[in-house]
Amino acid sequence: MEEHKKVPRRIAQTVLNSLKGGVVPRIGLPYITVGRKSEIEALLHDVDIIMEGGASFRFIVGRYGSGKSFLLQTIRSYVMDRGFIVADADLSPERRLQGTRGQGLATYRELISNLSTKTRPEGGALTLVLDRWISAVQSEAVAETGLRPGDPALAAATDKKIFAVTASVSELVHGFEFAKLLSAYYRAYLNGDDETKARIVRWFRGEYSLKSEAREALGVNMIISDDDWYDYLKLFAVFFRLAGYSGMMIMVDELVNIYKIPNSITRQYNYEKILTMYNDTLQGKARYLGILMGATPQALEDKRRGIYSYEALRSRLAEGRFSKPGARDLLAPVIRLEPLTAEEMLVLCEKLAAMHADLYGYARRIGTGELADFIKIEYGRIGADQNITPREVIRDFIELLDLLYQHPEMDLAALLESDEFSYARSEAVSDQRDPDFVEFTI
Repeated sequence: MEEHKKVPRRIAQTVLNSLKGGVVPRIGLPYITVGRKSEIEALLHDVDIIMEGGASFRFIVGRYGSGKSFLLQTIRSYVMDRGFIVADADLSPERRLQGTRGQGLATYRELISNLSTKTRPEGGALTLVLDRWISAVQSEAVAETGLRPGDPALAAATDKKIFAVTASVSELVHGFEFAKLLSAYYRAYLNGDDETKARIVRWFRGEYSLKSEAREALGVNMIISDDDWYDYLKLFAVFFRLAGYSGMMIMVDELVNIYKIPNSITRQYNYEKILTMYNDTLQGKARYLGILMGATPQALEDKRRGIYSYEALRSRLAEGRFSKPGARDLLAPVIRLEPLTAEEMLVLCEKLAAMHADLYGYARRIGTGELADFIKIEYGRIGADQNITPREVIRDFIELLDLLYQHPEMDLAALLESDEFSYARSEAVSDQRDPDFVEFTI
């Protein structure tokens, strides 16, 4: 039985409850990460490129429950530890990349609402980032000049540093208005004008729907719209770097919601937006920016409705002749998730069993041999090699742990012999004659 780190109770509770509910926990992922080493290494190579001023775009492709969201959350945690700001959003019928009724802007608003840093991992970090930027600039000016707060010369030195940042941003598309509002935020910060600060943050969040509103409130003639919201994400990426962060990582999951759009022209407009973002990262038009998008194989490959229905994307993303399951090119723009092996699932269940026992304060009763029996049965189901997902196995296993804890008189063998598992067990036994059946040597 492998050694395990004792997980803090709050984290253990969140992890187990999330996994039992079929969702990926936002915290505690390092305690349960199994497999995906190659995929994580490939994505972390991108992180190094972004920190040097580059950009990257990857699709993470896998079936429901295969670990797409888990991989995205793992990378999210890692890059926040490296000083990145992360923005994530799930697409839905109301949130797309492009739309005629504000669906693209709705996605932008969700991304900005979910801005997270290491110290604010739950989102809502925009105001915090702006205030810390100004505070850091003031501290730098004090350190460089030796002047005391309140000295007019110190204010002038700080102004100069703020202007250097806003001038860099103003050279980019839509950067003039963006820089003007950064300067206005700085002045409001100095004057303790919280009302103006709140109005500027509203603008950055894309919450002004009319130009006249923005002009009256802030004196700018622009608002963030369905057509240009992505340009402002590129601006934020540069600004965040200038404000002392490593870069910006954008994560967009559930691309299947574009695949489900019934109108073909609307779908094509959304795929065109993906193409724009993809080309920008490859052509150097975006800096300090990483983009990860999660999709199912069908949402990618269906040539009638999927991403591959847009020829310009299909020609860029389709796999070459040499990639195949077990030997994928992880430097390609599409990372296809291979199923976790039975051995990897066994290791994961070991971790979960230990976490469950620590959380509820009982001596762990399930041995590695019994865990192997459980995994054999799960993977022995008809069609499991093609259809079983980590999500299903994990939910079954946590349910077993809960039952064993609540009913100490039961044991795992009895539960596995129950009606729900008996049919699968018979299939598992018969499949042991199959040379492809997983054998455990424990």
